[in-house]
Amino acid sequence: MEYISSSAVLKDTIQLLEVEQEIEGRLLKEQFKKTYESLKPVNLLKSTFMEVASSPYLLDNIIGAGVGLATGYLSKKIVIGTSGNIIRRFFGLLMQLGVTNTVAQHPDTIKSIGQFIYQHFLRKKEHNS
Repeated sequence: MEYISSSAVLKDTIQLLEVEQEIEGRLLKEQFKKTYESLKPVNLLKSTFMEVASSPYLLDNIIGAGVGLATGYLSKKIVIGTSGNIIRRFFGLLMQLGVTNTVAQHPDTIKSIGQFIYQHFLRKKEHNS
């Protein structure tokens, strides 16, 4: 700060600082109210839910896990069938886990394979009909 020599300049500087302090006080109170509102449990849950729902990878992860579980279950049913053999059921369970993990971890690869099959095999049948 510079040296103030006259009382008029001192009074002007004091008034300017008081106005500045009042403005900063209002801004601080507004920010406190916003922070208080955002920290309420209901608002925390809302913001968390919105953040999760707007995540672009969440839907892909859910779909990948669902498809993995479904394909694992179907592969187990195909291997086991109606067999009551304990060894066959054990290998069916291992196969289910392996297929589920593979499909869940590589959904893009499975999706591209599915698109390839559709475009090259199933679509030809549609064109011929």
